[in-house]
Amino acid sequence: MANEAKTRPARVGAQLRQEIARLVTRDLGDPRLEGLVVASVTMSGDLRLAKVFWRLAVLEEPGPTLNARLKDTQTALERAGGRLKRAITARLQLRVAPELKFEYDAGQEKRDRIDQLLEEVKKDERTKPPA
Repeated sequence: MANEAKTRPARVGAQLRQEIARLVTRDLGDPRLEGLVVASVTMSGDLRLAKVFWRLAVLEEPGPTLNARLKDTQTALERAGGRLKRAITARLQLRVAPELKFEYDAGQEKRDRIDQLLEEVKKDERTKPPA
C-alpha cells in the first residue's frame, strides 16, 4: 500500500502529460499554443494538484519577441485550463479533478547554453598551440 502511494502520483502524472499534449495539439485551436511541448507533469500525493511544465519546440533568440511569445502561451494555457481539466478528468476517470498549474520549463534552454559553452571550450582547446 505504501509503495502504491509513491508510484500512483507518478503514473497519473505520466498519463496527464500524454493527455494534455494530445488535447493541446488536436483539440485546442489556439494558435498561441502552436509548437507547445508538455515536458513533464508532477502530481501532489493526494492527486489534487498537477504542475504542468511546458516549453516551446521552436525557440527564437532570447529577447522581447521570445518573452512576448512565452507570455502569450502561458496566458493561452491558463485560459484553456478549465477545459483541459474537465476533459482530462473524464478521459482518465479521475475521482477528483486536479488543479492545473502551468509553469515554463527553462531547463532545455539551460542545457543548450551548457552545450554551447562546452563546444566553445573544445574549440579553444583545438586552436591553442601545444605547450
